[in-house]
Amino acid sequence: MSRSPLHRDVMQVLIGEIVGGTYREGDLLPTGPELAAQFGVSVGVVRESLQGLQERGLVEVKHGHGTTVRPERDWGRFDPDVLAALLGGNRAAEVLAEYLECRRVLEVEAAGLAAERATTEAVDGVAGAFQRMRATAERARTNPAAEPQYREADIGFHRAVVRAARNPTLGQMTAPIHRALTTTFGALARPQDRFERGLPEHERILAAISTGDAGAARMAMRDHLLTVEGYLKEYASGRTRRGRRRSPRSPSERIA
Repeated sequence: MSRSPLHRDVMQVLIGEIVGGTYREGDLLPTGPELAAQFGVSVGVVRESLQGLQERGLVEVKHGHGTTVRPERDWGRFDPDVLAALLGGNRAAEVLAEYLECRRVLEVEAAGLAAERATTEAVDGVAGAFQRMRATAERARTNPAAEPQYREADIGFHRAVVRAARNPTLGQMTAPIHRALTTTFGALARPQDRFERGLPEHERILAAISTGDAGAARMAMRDHLLTVEGYLKEYASGRTRRGRRRSPRSPSERIA
C-alpha cells in the first residue's frame, strides 16, 4: 500500500519530539483526530505516520488504548530518520560515541581475522580501497568539494577489511554502523590530519593484513579507531564550550 508523502513530514516532526523529550517513555501521544488537527492533515495521513513510528520502534500502537512512547532501548537507532533526530539534539556526541564503541568492538577483531583469512583477491581489494583513499585525499587537499569522496573512500576501506575477514554475518553486523558513520562523518572529520595521521594509520592496517600479522592488524585498527574517538572528544568539548558561550551567566543577562 502506497503512503501519502505528507506522512513523512508528520512522522519526522513526531520523531523529533519523541527524541527531544516532548513525549517521554510511557507517554500517550495525542489521538489521531487531535494530531490531524494539529498538522492540518487527514486522519489517514496521521495513521500512516504512527505506523512509521511503530516500525522504527518509537511507539506502540494499541487499538482502543492509544499510542504509547516506547523505551529508548527499543528505538531503531540505525534508521536514518531516528539517527538524524538523535544527532540533531544535545546528545549528539553521546550517540556518536555509541557507534564508535560498537565499531571498535567489531572492527578490531575483523582486522585480525582479515590478516588470518584474506585471499590474495581480498588483500588486493583492501589495497585498492587504500589507493582510492590516497587519491581522494590528494584531490580534497585543494578542493573542499571533494571531501565527501574522501569520506566515502575511508568507509570503503573499512568495508573492504570486513569483507576480507570472510565472515558474511560480521559484514551484516557492521554494515548499518558504516551507513550511520557515513551520515555522521562530517562531525569527526579532521582534514588537516589526514596526511599526518589518517592515511598512515590506514596504511599500517593494510600492511599488517598483507603480511598476515593478525596481532599487528588488531593493534593498528585499534590505534586508528582510538584516534577517531579522540576526535569525538574534541568535538564534544567544542560543543560544550559553544553551549556555554550561548548560555547567559546571570539572571540579568537572561532578561536582557
